[in-house]
Parts: sequence; C-alpha cells; structure tokens
Amino acid sequence: MFKHFTVAVDSGKCRGCGFCSMVSRCFSAPKCSGCLACYYACPYEARRLVEAEVSGEVEATIDGVKYRIPSSITIAKALELIGFGGLSSACRTGGCWACMVLVNGEPERSCITPVRDGLIVETDVSFTTPRRIVHGPSPHIVGGKATPWWEVDGVHYVEAAVWVAGCNLRCPQCQNYSVTYDNVSRALTPREAAETLTLCSRKYGTRGLAISGGEPTLNRRWLLDFFRELRRLNPGKRLHLDSNGTVLTPSYIDELVEAGCNNIGVEPKALRLDTYMEITGIRSRDLAEKYLKNSWRALEYLANRYSGRVYVGVGVAYNKEWMTADELTEIGAKIYSIDPTLQVTVLDYFPAFRRRNIERPSVGEMIKVKKILEDRGLINVIVQTSRGHIPPSRRSRT
Repeated sequence: MFKHFTVAVDSGKCRGCGFCSMVSRCFSAPKCSGCLACYYACPYEARRLVEAEVSGEVEATIDGVKYRIPSSITIAKALELIGFGGLSSACRTGGCWACMVLVNGEPERSCITPVRDGLIVETDVSFTTPRRIVHGPSPHIVGGKATPWWEVDGVHYVEAAVWVAGCNLRCPQCQNYSVTYDNVSRALTPREAAETLTLCSRKYGTRGLAISGGEPTLNRRWLLDFFRELRRLNPGKRLHLDSNGTVLTPSYIDELVEAGCNNIGVEPKALRLDTYMEITGIRSRDLAEKYLKNSWRALEYLANRYSGRVYVGVGVAYNKEWMTADELTEIGAKIYSIDPTLQVTVLDYFPAFRRRNIERPSVGEMIKVKKILEDRGLINVIVQTSRGHIPPSRRSRT
C-alpha cells in the first residue's frame, strides 16, 4: 500500500466563488483521484488533504504492456508506480501540458486524468504537436522584468504578450493566479500562439513580443517551438521570456537562444532560503534550495555566456512582510558580483490570491528599496509602484 491523499471540501472556508468550476475544474468526479489540482488552486484554501487507502484495481495497457494498477489514482501516479520515469508533471494542475500522454489515441494531461478500466496509454508523444493553455495576447505599456527600460515611456505600447498556465511554484500572493491555475481553456499549439501574438504586435506596433505566466519554461518542447515560430514571423524583433529560472539549465538556455529568444528575465525573487520559501509557498526545504540556487545559476550563465547577445533582466519580489533591508543589500551585492549593469526590476507585491492581508508597499518605500540597491553599485534599477515604474536614476543603457 502506498501513501495517497485525496481532497475534501472545507465548507467553513468555501465562498462559492466558482473558481473550482470555471478555472480549475475537477476531471476525476465523482471520485477524487488525488491529483490535488483543486487543493493548490483554491483561492480560499477551502480544500484539505485526506490520507486515503486505495482499494480495487483496474487494468490498463501502457506502452503495449498490460498492468493491474490501483483504481482512483491519476495516470501520472500510475506511471510512477510502474517505474516510468520519463514524464514531466511540474505544474500538477493541468495547465502546462508537459505531462501529455495519449489516452485511447487522444492527447490528455496525465497529472489530472484518472485511470479507468481498459485504458490504453502511450507515453511517446514525440510525433504529436505539443500544446499549452495560453491567455492573451494583449498589448501593454510597461513590459516585464527584462523589457529594456529605455523603450518604456508609459504611453506607447512596448510589448505584445501572452501568459501561459501552469507553474511549479505555489506563491500564496500569486499576482496572476487565474492564469496560473487554469486547466479549462483550450490549449494552443506553438504556431497558434505565435500567430496570435504576432497579429497583436503588428496591430499595436510593438517592438517586443513576450511570454510570461505561470511559468513558461515547464513545457520545454512547446516553448522552443513557440520561439522558433515567433522568430520566423518576426525577424529582427525583440523576443522576450519572463521566467522564475527554476528549471533553466545551461543547455535549455542555449536552445532558447538558438530558437530566437534574445531577451530573458529571470526572477530569483530572493536570496535567503527562508524568504524564498515564504514567497513561493514551497514547503520542501530541499526543493526550495534547488530552485533558488538554479535560478541564480541561470542568471549567472546568461550574463557570462550571452552578454551583448541577449538582453537580461533580474526580478526581485519585495514586500516588507518577507524581505528586510539587509537582504536587499545582500541581493544588490550578489547581482553586482554577476554584472552591475544588469537591469534589476523590483516588484512591489500586493494583496492577491491567498495572501490578501498584506499591504502594498508605498511609493516612498519602493524609492528606499531602489536606493538600497543603487548604493550597492547597481546601475539599472527599476521599481514598480502603485503610480507606475520608476526608471534607473543613472539612465545608463547596457
């Protein structure tokens, strides 16, 4: 018997908001398969974990082999139990489609699809076009963490952007949670997403085209194809990726640049592990440490390997609830040691999702944050405020 959790509704916390039917829908009803998507997605934490025993078995054919597997579990869990290790299920909420398999010949997300008696599952989807849930496109006048600051005038559209569902972090103050936890919307192919984004860029005359999330890097094959299509449709344009950096390895970065991505923002969010865990909601200390270290390594690799070829930005998640002036000073020193000319964007995290009791930092507070980082020698520091972005004081392009 293996350890298995299902989800129960806490009626005392449920607000009847409809999030679990309109944004993050259950694909296992009437019996919970323990995918936990609704547990991660509920804005009011009205889901609780219940340790459960799995009784009964079903027969499924996986890659041509028949297996007796426990009932009332997901396909992803079944694959784990039989020892199949080649599947990514990073978001575990159904948005990123990185865990796609063929079920009775049709593409399905193994992380939220329950096993059924008689299923035929094929794990080789290399010949199948990847897909992902995509929101947008939409033009905007500010851009993301790595949008070159001198392109932003606060009036004209600087980028056209799409946002993709699915994330491997569980930030309780997620600023885009209705996108992050969406598993209902139709998934797009890389070409479909690139074509719609390109049309938006042409309509509004933007210099940049961007993708954010959620976390775009979770579905590697989809993202690489997306940038190849963007480059084909937009030669010479600035093609921007915003990422938390947690899975960006050197080989992945190399492939992205080769595919046409020439503008990358990495958001390590913090420097201290406890702060990072507070911001991201990652409860495993080992996993949080892995993610935090990897995001800083990704930033270092980009700065050292692609200086002059890729415009790079750094994102910091600030709120006094989790970050002190001392840690900001340490962050400034860390970035300075990598490259003092890197663009640094400090985001003033505000009440959202599950963390509705924090206060948005004041404009004055964000100006102090800016000065702390500039005092460490950083040249291109931008801070987001409730009244708009404040650009670098020294105004030195890199």
